[in-house]
Amino acid sequence: MQPILNVEDAKRVEVALTRLGVSVSELMHRAGYAAAQEVMALPDAETIVVLAGTGNNGGDGWVAAETLKSKGRAVQVVTPVDPGDLRGDLARVVAQAAVNAGVPIVIGPSRPELEALLDKTDVVLDCMLGTGFDGEPRTPFDIWIDCLNASGARVVAVDVPSGLSAQTGAAPGACVVADLTVTMLALKPGLLADRGRDVCGQIVVAPLAEQTGQLVVDADPVAWRAELDDYLDVLVEPSAAVDKFSRGSVLVVGGSTRFPGAPIMAARAAARAGAGYVTLAVPESIAALAQTHLLEIPVVGLPCDADGTFSAAAAERIAKLAAGNTATLVGPGMRTSAGTDAVISALLNSEAPLVIDADGLNSLAHVVSGKLDEYPELTRRAYPLVLTPHRGELGRLVGMENPPDSLVGQLSAARRIIWSNGGTELVIVAKGSATGCVGVGQAILPKPGPAALATAGSGDVLGGVIASLLAQKGGEIGNLPLLCALACEIHGYAGSIAAERYGSRGVMATDIVDALGSATDAIEEHCYYPDALMQDGE
Repeated sequence: MQPILNVEDAKRVEVALTRLGVSVSELMHRAGYAAAQEVMALPDAETIVVLAGTGNNGGDGWVAAETLKSKGRAVQVVTPVDPGDLRGDLARVVAQAAVNAGVPIVIGPSRPELEALLDKTDVVLDCMLGTGFDGEPRTPFDIWIDCLNASGARVVAVDVPSGLSAQTGAAPGACVVADLTVTMLALKPGLLADRGRDVCGQIVVAPLAEQTGQLVVDADPVAWRAELDDYLDVLVEPSAAVDKFSRGSVLVVGGSTRFPGAPIMAARAAARAGAGYVTLAVPESIAALAQTHLLEIPVVGLPCDADGTFSAAAAERIAKLAAGNTATLVGPGMRTSAGTDAVISALLNSEAPLVIDADGLNSLAHVVSGKLDEYPELTRRAYPLVLTPHRGELGRLVGMENPPDSLVGQLSAARRIIWSNGGTELVIVAKGSATGCVGVGQAILPKPGPAALATAGSGDVLGGVIASLLAQKGGEIGNLPLLCALACEIHGYAGSIAAERYGSRGVMATDIVDALGSATDAIEEHCYYPDALMQDGE
């Protein structure tokens, strides 16, 4: 897994490196050299323009320019001020060194002059604004960014695309759209979520020093990005010696007359993801409708109120059904009501892995008046409990006036609940443009799925996948955050398969369901036989 550091923690790693004898000057030279190496690895990268800011990010650019010049590349640096007027001592020194080495410079060009220069350039190194930037770029950088994005040149961003917050992934103003981002020391959260997903392109991490790896780990990463081979520890080992009982059983509880489809999709997802036996429990008012859509899955109709939601009388029967299954998913399509509150309470006291989604989460938030982190005893249980809130639901669980607006906000809100609980049996799958599977010891980020997942019912499908994997693992779950991340990875890959069939905007949740089996097989093959697949060019 790859560690992800908050920006402030990355700065502390830099300080720690200097204490180990790697000076700030050496770090800048290594960063600039790393950026230059990535440029030289690109095909047909003969003419290069470096857009240099006035700080250390610009200093990296001056070093890169001198390196490229020494390798015979035609390189120019565009700077807003004369190199001798740069505010940082180190940036001023490396800029002067590049000028002395014969690197041509352009100082404060007009917009037409910059446009003409970029139109004749193969590659542009974006070294305008670094990881400390937040907010909207000021002149001239806002103009430079517009010119760069309109130029058609390939763009390599150094550390972070200018205009993007490396911490939050926000870009309220002009922002560079890069083909490649070379980020220093470690990944940062803003590169992986929200606008970062649109503007970073491929991301390469340049560690800069051999001591970096351990220092990054010691800095307590805010999260870890999972790679496919990490899932070997939680995959269900392939075997022909199975039957429908050994593959686990899932109970899905949900639905209402207003939302009958959500639990149907969740139940189908649990089956498609590999559970050997799935049962759906719904209010009796929609039982017949649900059964017409589920030939292979038994449907149990339970007492409901006049509004078509579960009545409190259903809670005891649902708890008994849960006791006979390996895992339970509750919440899709339920709506919030007194009956829903009773069902959630009964299932929290059940003795099997439990996934709470959708209105099950809203019910939980209602019961604790938006202060779940102040009621840790409610989520403490001897069996796994997975909560799957999107940002709005997560905000309601902890009483936030506004929901988290970034990946780091999601992780922080989830940890309020996790650390209050303190047990390894609780994981929060905090859903967003990047999803974090947060446990008491670590947060794991699976590879984000495509934009095609942004469709109604997609979350119900993910809930079914998580419950299915919990059921298949039985009592040998091991790393629960990693298992949840695997479910997200399968869900995301299924979305990619569906997008290939129906287009990026044409995918519906049922299309994701139908691709789950193929997605699971593909991920298993990548995990178990990576070398064979690489030989086949995959």
